[in-house]
Amino acid sequence: MKRNNTDTEKLAEIANRIRIKVVKMIAQSGTGHLGGSSSIAEILTVLYFRIMRFDPRNPEFEDRDRFVLSKGHASPALYATFSEVGFISEDLLSTVHQIDSPLQMHPERGLCPGVEMSTGALGQGLSAGVGMAIGAKLKKKSLRIYVLIGDGEAAEGQIWEAAMSAPNYKLDNLTAILDYNKFALSDRVDKVMSLEPVSEKWIAFGWHVIEVNGHSIHQLIDAFERTQKIKNKPTIIIAHTVKGYKIPYYEDQAFSHSVSFTEEQVKKALSALGCSVEEISETVQQMKGRE
Repeated sequence: MKRNNTDTEKLAEIANRIRIKVVKMIAQSGTGHLGGSSSIAEILTVLYFRIMRFDPRNPEFEDRDRFVLSKGHASPALYATFSEVGFISEDLLSTVHQIDSPLQMHPERGLCPGVEMSTGALGQGLSAGVGMAIGAKLKKKSLRIYVLIGDGEAAEGQIWEAAMSAPNYKLDNLTAILDYNKFALSDRVDKVMSLEPVSEKWIAFGWHVIEVNGHSIHQLIDAFERTQKIKNKPTIIIAHTVKGYKIPYYEDQAFSHSVSFTEEQVKKALSALGCSVEEISETVQQMKGRE
């Protein structure tokens, strides 16, 4: 799939469907990482429907762009995106987290088509992205590498080792995206381990920095397109987002990190996302079937 001219309204609809699927998967599974999945829906939508080059019929084709979800606990959003672009069937989403499913709690390469790296041990994805970008340079490939990291994850020392090495190798084919939803696992980032001044830190390490509203389709498209014009240094897009975005009760709350829905919470979440009464009722019945 090559980037296309899908308009911002259509992209916003896709991002909303991704959130709906995330809520349904967590409801059916009984548990899951809601907050960090909801905050990245627009980022994934713009990457997979407007920016990246890939072929869902041939996930391993050599000249594809690579995406690494370093904050692997946000896998429900990635799986929902994969079902939208065609890496997996939508029916498979109902098997998320089951022992024999390719859709595990954290994404696993070789198990689920489209996954470029097994992640979940936080801090490792950017280092892998650096290696992929170096490999592409050595092979003289025009492909690009995108790595999505969390702001809580950015407290990991390995993130900063990778941040130091990427400019050293002039990796202008590497783009990191910081999901800056302002929360780590248990509390606000500024209370746990402040990243500020975050832009200045990355600039000091030699990166080109772009700050955006991470829920603005227009700003994200512009940012990703600008990264392709930067030469001799990597780029990081600092995407200001909201944890649990658009999910009632869970929005901008630390406890949205990992949740187990009640029926009433599922009803409110899906209603807020525009689902029909019939669709909500079907999801609730699936929850009861699990019990």
